[in-house]
Amino acid sequence: MIASLQQPLTIEEYLEWEKAQELRHEYLDGEIYAMTGGSKAHNAIAINLARELSTHLRTSSCNVFVSDVKVQSAAQGPVFYPDLLVTCDERDNQAGYVVEHPCLIVEILSPSTERFDRGAKFRQYRSLAALQEYVLIGTQEMSVECFRRSAEVGVWSFQPYSPGDAVRFESIGLELPVDILYEKVLLEPGSN
Repeated sequence: MIASLQQPLTIEEYLEWEKAQELRHEYLDGEIYAMTGGSKAHNAIAINLARELSTHLRTSSCNVFVSDVKVQSAAQGPVFYPDLLVTCDERDNQAGYVVEHPCLIVEILSPSTERFDRGAKFRQYRSLAALQEYVLIGTQEMSVECFRRSAEVGVWSFQPYSPGDAVRFESIGLELPVDILYEKVLLEPGSN
């Protein structure tokens, strides 16, 4: 993420300003950060997962959104663009640009954003009361990491998945082979 403005904005100013931008920007603590494009591996993984999630949820009340829909975790922000998200909350069933009650958020890792996705972004996402699962998918190796909120307040469990495993998306009742996520994916250079 690259800071793009010198002057901090309020959340209202950001949301209005963002509507007129050609590029996507995330909002954190009054600062605006330009989003960079993704690699072919990143895009292919996103398409594979979006296809499977959409098919699975087609007849449900849940909606699947990809990288152009924002998640706002509190009234004053931050606001992020996750790679994929699912919301089953009727409060999100209205026109607009923002989802506030996702049950599943997926970030596809890239070398430039991995540290932020694992750290500060995940800390912010944990404040979303409806969020049940946060999933990180690698682009340099076949690796899926799922963090699940337990019934005990504030406790998250961790489940890693590797090639040959089936990822369990408990929040939406789906099991999906890791190999499907990586179908026709050429891993990024630097992979193991």
